[in-house]
Order: sequence, then structure tokens, then C-alpha cells
Amino acid sequence: MNTIRSVCVYCGSSPGRDRAYIEAGHTLGRSLARSGLRLVYGGGTKGIMGAVADGTLKAGGKVTGIIPRFLMNKEATEAALGKLNDLVITENMHERKHRMFEESDAFVALPGGIGTVEEIVEIMTWAQLGHHRKPIVFANIKGFWEPMLSLIEHMTDEGFIHTAHNVKPLVVDDAEAIVATVLAAGAADGAPTEGVSSVIDKM
Repeated sequence: MNTIRSVCVYCGSSPGRDRAYIEAGHTLGRSLARSGLRLVYGGGTKGIMGAVADGTLKAGGKVTGIIPRFLMNKEATEAALGKLNDLVITENMHERKHRMFEESDAFVALPGGIGTVEEIVEIMTWAQLGHHRKPIVFANIKGFWEPMLSLIEHMTDEGFIHTAHNVKPLVVDDAEAIVATVLAAGAADGAPTEGVSSVIDKM
């Protein structure tokens, strides 16, 4: 069993074109707070990143932001950063990602760009290599991650994903259901939750 105390959320520092993405960020933040889970995220105070942090803080939850020094003025404002419970400033992206991994018991990918993809794929890679068994969730808001999920299936079909028993990302369409899915997966030691699809079940 994996005890879940903190959840890392990867997401865009931009709001995206659909209001549903920002709303999902607020919803997830509130859900984390109400479940007593600490949010660990990239420290940005704009876009979806800002929405998750804002939702968590307004609901009385705890937030740890981890941001490289060179991004502080691009993805955040000094005033907003001051509202976080904990702020970790790193010297580079590699240090940031490693610290986020160490601080987190589970990982959620909300809609985002190349950086979000890179971060969640690295976590999946480490799981495939057997470095962790922490739950991984794709928050498939309005089908945002469908192309990514199709690519994973394609790589599987073509024989490029092996040790699949170590990689079981869960797919959740409703932001309200993300926290419950994470907690259930942790209780089952990372096994897929009943009623929630795992995109690599057929590996």
C-alpha cells in the first residue's frame, strides 16, 4: 500500500483556450485540500498552475511550489508566490523535477504543453524502470489527452513498451474524481482502480 499524503500536479502555465481547463484546476485544488492532501507543483501562479494552487489555498489546503530561479518572473508573481505554504527555488529544471518527485506520493497530469508532457513521461519512464510504484493519473479533461493515450497504445502495439506491469497510468475524465482515484490506487499499491481505465491494460 502507498500512503498518499501529497500529490504532484503537472499542468500548463497558460490557461488554454477552453475554460474547462482552468475550472478543472480549481476543482482539483479544492479536492486536494478537502482530502487533507498537500499539493506539490511547479510554483507557477498563472494559467492552470495558478488555478490549482489557488483552489487548494482557498479551500484551506497546503501548497508546496518548486520553481527554477529563471522562471520566477515568467510563470509567477512575487506577491502570489508569497501566499504559498512552502516555496523551493531550484537552480535548474533537473533539480526541480527531482525535488517534485521526492516530495510527492502520486502524480496527476492536467492539460498542458510540452513541459507537462515531458514531466509526466519521465515519471512513467521511471515507473517502467521499476524506480517507483506511485500512482500516475491523466486528467483527460474534455478528451485533452486522447492523442497522448493513442500514442501510448500505438507504442505498445508496435512492441516498444515492455515491462508494462510497472506502468499503469490511470485515465480520469472528471476532475471531481481525480483525488478519489489517486487514494484508491494508493490503497491498492498502484493497481488500477475499478471503474477507471488503465491505458496499458492490454500490454
